[in-house]
Amino acid sequence: MARTATKVELSQGDRDFFESIARSRTTQAQIVQRARIVLLKSEGQPIDVIADKVGVNRKSVMLCLEKYKNGGAENAIYDAPGRGRNPEITDDEKSWIISVACQRPRELGYAAETWTYTLLTSHINKEADSIGHTRLIGISRSSVKNILDLAAIKPHKIRYYCEKRDLEFDKKMRDVLLVYKQIEMQFDERGKLRPFEGTRINTLSYDEKPGIQAISNTSPDRMPTSSKGYRQRDYEYKRHGTLSLLAGIDLLNGEAIPLVRETHKSSDFIAFLKILDSKYPEEEKIRLILDNHSSHISKETKNFLATKPNRFEFVFTPKHGSWLNMIESFFSKMTRQMLRGIRVSSKEELAERLYQYFSEVNEVPVVFRWKYKMEDIITENNHIKSG
Repeated sequence: MARTATKVELSQGDRDFFESIARSRTTQAQIVQRARIVLLKSEGQPIDVIADKVGVNRKSVMLCLEKYKNGGAENAIYDAPGRGRNPEITDDEKSWIISVACQRPRELGYAAETWTYTLLTSHINKEADSIGHTRLIGISRSSVKNILDLAAIKPHKIRYYCEKRDLEFDKKMRDVLLVYKQIEMQFDERGKLRPFEGTRINTLSYDEKPGIQAISNTSPDRMPTSSKGYRQRDYEYKRHGTLSLLAGIDLLNGEAIPLVRETHKSSDFIAFLKILDSKYPEEEKIRLILDNHSSHISKETKNFLATKPNRFEFVFTPKHGSWLNMIESFFSKMTRQMLRGIRVSSKEELAERLYQYFSEVNEVPVVFRWKYKMEDIITENNHIKSG
C-alpha cells in the first residue's frame, strides 16, 4: 500500500504570508522557493515531488519544513544568524515601516485614503528591496501590525477634530456664557422668575435645521402583531423634497417658536424676526443667541434691523461653536422623538406635523438650562487650546 504524504497545517495568516511571497515578482528567488515549499506541503505533496517542482534538492525541502515547524513562518523563509542575515528587524527597518504608515496611500500612488494592514504590508514587500531593507521583502501582515501597535500607530483610523478658525473664539464664547449666567440669575432658588428691573430682555436660542426630508412609503407599514412585535416597512420610499425649520427657544419660559419654510435665506430669517417682533411687547428687547450664518449678517437683514432700532440684539456663537447654542439640544431631542423614521405623503404634511410637534412641546414647556458652569467650560477650553 502506498504511503500517504503528511500535510503541514497552516493558519490563515501564515497562508496569506506565504502566498503573497509566492506571487511576488520582485522577491528573491530563494525566498519564493521556500514559500512555495511550505504551500505545497500544506497540500499534502510528497517531499520528492516538492523538490522537483521547486527545483531544489530533497534536503533543502526538509530543512525548510523543519524550520517552519520549529520557528514559524519567518523562520522558514529567512536564514539564521551566521548565514549572512539578522533574524531580528532592525530599528531602522521599523522606523521605515512607521514612516510609510504615517503617509497617505494616495501620496504613494494608491486610490485608498487610509491604509489597510494588507495594503501596507504589500507596499512594504514591494518597496523594501529598492530602499535597501531586503529583510522586509517577505515580512508578514501580523509583524507589520505588531510593529505599529508598539508605536501606537493606527494607520487605518481617522480621528476628527475641530480647527479653531475664529480669532475671537474665546471672546464670543464668554459673551454667550455671560448671557446664560444672566438668565440663571433671573431665577430664584425655587426656579421662579424674578421681577424685572428696567426693560425686560427676552432671550432666545435660535438656529435653523435645513434639509428635513419629506419621504413617503411605497407600501403601507405592517403594524406589530402577536407573532411579530415590531413594525415592518418596505425598503423602498419616495422623496417629495425638503423643508427648512427656523426655530427659537425662549430661555425664560421654555416656549419653542417655529417657522417652516422651503429655504433658510435672509428673507426667511427676516420672516422669523417679524414673528418675534409681533409676539413680544414693543417696549421689550429681543436678544438672540445664534451663529454667523450669512443670512444673519446679510445686507437685507441689516436693513430690516435698521427699521427696528434697539429692538433686537444678536449674540453670536464662535465659528465651530454650535455646541454653545442650547437649541442644538432641542433639535437633537426632536430628531429622536419625531423625525426619526417619519413618513409623510407630501411636504405640506411634513410642515403640518412639525408645527404639531411644537404645539405638543409647548403644552408643557421645558426651560432649558446651561449645564456647565462658566468657569468649568473656560478651563476646559483653555486645556484643549494648550494641548
